[in-house]
Amino acid sequence: MSDMPSETHRLARLEIRITEQEAVIEDLNAAITEQWTVIDRLKRQLARLQEQVEDSAFRTASGAPEPPPPHY
Repeated sequence: MSDMPSETHRLARLEIRITEQEAVIEDLNAAITEQWTVIDRLKRQLARLQEQVEDSAFRTASGAPEPPPPHY
């Protein structure tokens, strides 16, 4: 019977450890989800910038006059 307190203590430590690990997993999942949101936004932004560069290069190559800057 002398093993009972140590087993109870061991079980309590394991339960605490599992609870802490679950919290860490939830935090990591939230961080990954947020990162994917940022990555998706940056991918869309990059695609728009790529289109703008390609359009600009096409206008320059075709000899079409460049529109005036927005401050004119």
